[in-house]
Amino acid sequence: MSGVVLLLVSFSSHVVMAPPPNAPCRKCCDHMSPAEGSGDHPTMGEFSHVPEIRTYINMTILKGDKGDRGDRGTPGKVGHEGPPGPQGVSGSRGSKGQMGPQGDPCKLQYSAFSVARRKSLHSDDAYQAVIFDTVFVNLDNSFDMFQGKFLCRVAGVYFFNVNIHTWNFKETYLHIMQNDMERAIVYAQPSDRSIMQSQSMMLELQPGDAVWTRLFKRDRENAIYSDDVDVYITFNGYLIKPSGN
Repeated sequence: MSGVVLLLVSFSSHVVMAPPPNAPCRKCCDHMSPAEGSGDHPTMGEFSHVPEIRTYINMTILKGDKGDRGDRGTPGKVGHEGPPGPQGVSGSRGSKGQMGPQGDPCKLQYSAFSVARRKSLHSDDAYQAVIFDTVFVNLDNSFDMFQGKFLCRVAGVYFFNVNIHTWNFKETYLHIMQNDMERAIVYAQPSDRSIMQSQSMMLELQPGDAVWTRLFKRDRENAIYSDDVDVYITFNGYLIKPSGN
């Protein structure tokens, strides 16, 4: 009987005490803290709830002194021009400036004449220049009263006008001449009534050119009328624009 009991105890002790394969060996008192003053290190379970400690560095304390200013860089490319802005407010009126120096006087060129004839004129067998006996205007004596011709001294464009009075029952035929060239005609057929006739034109002249009037040679009698009281026959001309201006 006692042999049986010993067998069971021995078997039971063998089953309980056998450790599992590859398991670390532990003591039955491992869960207990080491005795105070024993010198053993505490188990890690006691520090499982210790707070995490992180290092913080104050950068303002580590900021150094301001360095020297660097060299200026190269300018960048010019950007696109923007749209024009609104017009600004008008500024106050400035003070009057000082008078400038006197300029050179402009050199103006003039040429003009206006003459008349107070006597009637009849044609003969040849061409007959109309000679005038009354002067209204003759700048620089450019009109030769003895020849009845305007002599150009200033090159340019001129305006000319001639007025005549016809004679009853007589033909009137008059030319405006430039040198020896016929430029315009004043004509009136014979009539029982006398009338005023006029002709105007512009000519471009050079110094030395002559402009004058003449009666044309005709088979029939050719005449212009005037008297000592009234002025019926006039010849006028003036410079419109000098050449080169």
